[in-house]
Order: sequence, then structure tokens, then C-alpha cells
Amino acid sequence: MLKEHEIEEILKKTGAMLKGHFLLSSGKHSDQYFQCAKVLQHPEYCEMLCRELAKALKEKGITEIQAVVAPAIGGILVSYELARALKTRGLFTERENGVMTLRRGFSINAGEKILVAEDVITTGGSVKEVIDAVKNLGGDVVGVAAIINRSGGKADLSVPIVALINTDTAVYEPEECPLCKQGLPAVKPGSRKM
Repeated sequence: MLKEHEIEEILKKTGAMLKGHFLLSSGKHSDQYFQCAKVLQHPEYCEMLCRELAKALKEKGITEIQAVVAPAIGGILVSYELARALKTRGLFTERENGVMTLRRGFSINAGEKILVAEDVITTGGSVKEVIDAVKNLGGDVVGVAAIINRSGGKADLSVPIVALINTDTAVYEPEECPLCKQGLPAVKPGSRKM
């Protein structure tokens, strides 16, 4: 298995690990941002990272997986490549009228063992929405897999979380942000509109 520092080197080399002053999709601020699209645009890295994630899931005993489901758009490539490594289906949810849902003819059977996948977990908000969508369809969520869990263990998803990188990156409420107090402008590099 790749070591965490080797994965960090890949993220840095591809520009996926950024330092600065960032406005996150949650509305909070941070001095570090992970733009996994920058690493996932390289098929060889996407495949490698998802194979490593599949190995980590196996090591944690999460082996009974019948489908992988991720939130659009950041998790789509992770879902697809992780499903390929696990030899199962890869699905994604989308927001429809503000509610995370399966569309495009995707379905989940009652009792089906589902792994939820994401590129980066910060607060866990999108992942919680996917978990709720899967449960509402009768699916059994067996765990969550992510390239990066930057919640520092604070994202409580009520299922095991397996990530290649676990970090406790500083996250601030806007009114308490030391970077704002220094007058540094915040950049919003993410994909979701506020």
C-alpha cells in the first residue's frame, strides 16, 4: 500500500493540495484546500488511489459491497473507479429541487449493501445527504470511503469512514477567521454554488 506521505506527494504534484485562504462549500473558511479534481483528471492516479482505497476497505473488514454511490460531481470519478476496483456498480446522486436523489434510471434494491464514496469529506454534509437518500430507498450503508477526510474525526456519519488521508485541517466560521482578520481575500475554488 502507498504511504500517506506518498499520496500527499501525488496531491502536491498535481496541484490538488492548496494553501491559502479558501471559502468552503459549507460557508466556512480554511487555510488549506483539496481540489481532488486536479488529481482525478489523471486516470492513472485516479485508478491508483481508488485501488488503494479498495485495499484499505478490505483491511477494515468492509468487504460486502454491492454498489458504490457518490454525490455528484466531486465523487463521481471516485465512485466509478472504486466500483471498478471492487467489481461492482458505481452510481451517483444529484440534487433535484435541493434534495439529493438517484436519477438517470439508477436504482437500489432493498437491503442492498452500499458503500458511499466521496473525494473529500470536510463537514460530511453531502455524504449525509447521500446516506439518507440510500436509506430512503431501502439500501444498507456499510461504510464511507474517501480520498481525504479533512474533518479530523468530527464528521459523524454513523458508519465507518475509511480514507487514504485523515487530517484535521483548520476550519473557521467566517466571523472568527484569522485570515479574514489579516485582510487576506478568500478564494472559492470548489464546484458547488453557495
